[in-house]
Amino acid sequence: METMSTSAKLSDPLKLARGPAWANRITLAPLTNWQSHADGTLGEDEYRWLTMRGRGGFGMTMTCAAHVQRGGQGFPGQLGVWSDAHLPGLTRLAAGIHAGGSVSCLQLQHSGRRAEPELTGEPRIAPWDDAETGARALSTAEVEQLVRDFIAAACRAEQAGFQGVELHGAHGYLLAQFLDAEHNQRSDRYGGSFDNRTRVLFEVIAGIRATTAPGFQLGLRLSPERFDIRMSEALALAQQVMAGGQIDYLDMSLWDCFKPPQDPDYADRPLIAHFAALPRHGTKLGVAGKIMDAATAQRCLDAGADFVLIGRGAMLHHDFARRALADLAFRCIERPVSRAHLEAEGLGPQFIQYVSSTWPRFVAEA
Repeated sequence: METMSTSAKLSDPLKLARGPAWANRITLAPLTNWQSHADGTLGEDEYRWLTMRGRGGFGMTMTCAAHVQRGGQGFPGQLGVWSDAHLPGLTRLAAGIHAGGSVSCLQLQHSGRRAEPELTGEPRIAPWDDAETGARALSTAEVEQLVRDFIAAACRAEQAGFQGVELHGAHGYLLAQFLDAEHNQRSDRYGGSFDNRTRVLFEVIAGIRATTAPGFQLGLRLSPERFDIRMSEALALAQQVMAGGQIDYLDMSLWDCFKPPQDPDYADRPLIAHFAALPRHGTKLGVAGKIMDAATAQRCLDAGADFVLIGRGAMLHHDFARRALADLAFRCIERPVSRAHLEAEGLGPQFIQYVSSTWPRFVAEA
């Protein structure tokens, strides 16, 4: 039974259970960037950002979180996949990524209690009535509709020419909100017990598998900490989903791959080690979190990951993957960097504004 990669190199192709092999083990993480239009249609800056990464040597290039319902938007300029009106832009984007030689993936998301009503014109929703954000609890019928809308979004992505989708079950967005043991005490089949709280994920996964082509790739992003996720349950869910054989890869967003878990019961080893030790049954394991140089990326593979996802490093260098594959001593440029540097690397003004407001000392302020 497979538990980890053995002596994998960053340059090794990665063959998944379904669909095209990835040319190497370095992929683009899904990154919020504010660069599309208010109605969710593709913006030119988003197209430029992603197609430059498609040409930059990444084995797989993933979009930002694309919301699957109008009310699921969580940030300005978010790419949408809830309407056929989004198809022309998504089709162009998938083709542009392919033209660069990279496998394409559209990430599917709903912000839930983290949505922005001033952007959507709709009230926030969540698995429970949430006094903190004013979100109201979804009815059972609305949860069932949510499942259908995730499935429809995957079909739309496939129609547009994407070679796969990833479900965003991390970072406190709606799918992750269902996993919250403290707050999700729904009395229907979507709350309370662990099996009930994970049910929505497995229904979406099964529905996508049933309605897309056999070679369509499906991934899942999880985060093991923060947003009221318990480490023990994150490990149990990761193990269950990898054993199920319905996803091709699990993308673990670890914040920092080599830090110890916050939970003292698991603090004996770094986060990556806990997930790399799980049986995979052919599912590939990717990790993200403070991978800013080629040596750390290789260290992740040496620790048992099958591939790495690069976020901030890909903002700094559109060709991070190509550089890292060519030179194991490659390191990202020192921060802060100038706005001119980020512009040259394909970040538009809205993305630069977002980066500047999110990561202190990332952008040099003139």
